[in-house]
Amino acid sequence: MKNRTIVSWNVNGVRACANKGFLDYLAAESPDVICLQEIKAMESDLVDHLAMPSGYYSVWVSAEKKGYSGVAILSKQKPINVVSGFGIPKFDSEGRVVMAEFEEYCVFSVYFPNGQRGDDRLAYKGEFYQAFFDYCDDLRRIGKRLIICGDYNTAHSAIDLARPRENEGVSGFLPIEREWLDAVVDRGYVDTFRHFHSQPAEYSWWSYRANARRNNVGWRIDYVFVSDDVMPLVSDAFIQQGIMGSDHCPVGVKISVSAPNA
Repeated sequence: MKNRTIVSWNVNGVRACANKGFLDYLAAESPDVICLQEIKAMESDLVDHLAMPSGYYSVWVSAEKKGYSGVAILSKQKPINVVSGFGIPKFDSEGRVVMAEFEEYCVFSVYFPNGQRGDDRLAYKGEFYQAFFDYCDDLRRIGKRLIICGDYNTAHSAIDLARPRENEGVSGFLPIEREWLDAVVDRGYVDTFRHFHSQPAEYSWWSYRANARRNNVGWRIDYVFVSDDVMPLVSDAFIQQGIMGSDHCPVGVKISVSAPNA
């Protein structure tokens, strides 16, 4: 068996995060796969040692709009296949999805839309959830096992944010958004962190305002969901609240696989 660590991190601008220690984190933690969201850059804008860190294969997917959104996957093992987007132009144009396929599983880095900019964006977010997981279900029907990392922009339950009562009417914790995550679970996907850990006050995002991070007034909106057939491989899930560099912190899973090239 081989042990693997898969990390997901919304870096809120990969160049800004690099100036705050991203490459030091990568060298120290040495994850086998790291999925990034909100890179806010084109690959051509990145210096070589950031675009292609030593020891990693990399794939970068940018939004058509400069300085917006974007996702990436860095992996020590070369993927068998890489897919950008999932075939719907109004979503793919925003650079929100990339998938790397390995022998034992497919890893997604996904930046789910934020619904706070009005009713139209909330509707867009709901359509994205539905269409993306329809796509994932299609992959499962042909035998793919999925690890779906990303910023889901939704806190699922009251335990997943510091002040649930005050945020009941705020996008990110609206009843309809929480129902979307209920539907993800009903489809047969597992929230790995909550599977292993039931403690409160474990968050992955904090506002830059009012010393929210210092006071741990946060939200858990970054997840690693896996299709239920991946769960036998997962030995633990974690949140690295002490890692700085973004308004989000890294989250991840530890897995064990038997395939030599996984």
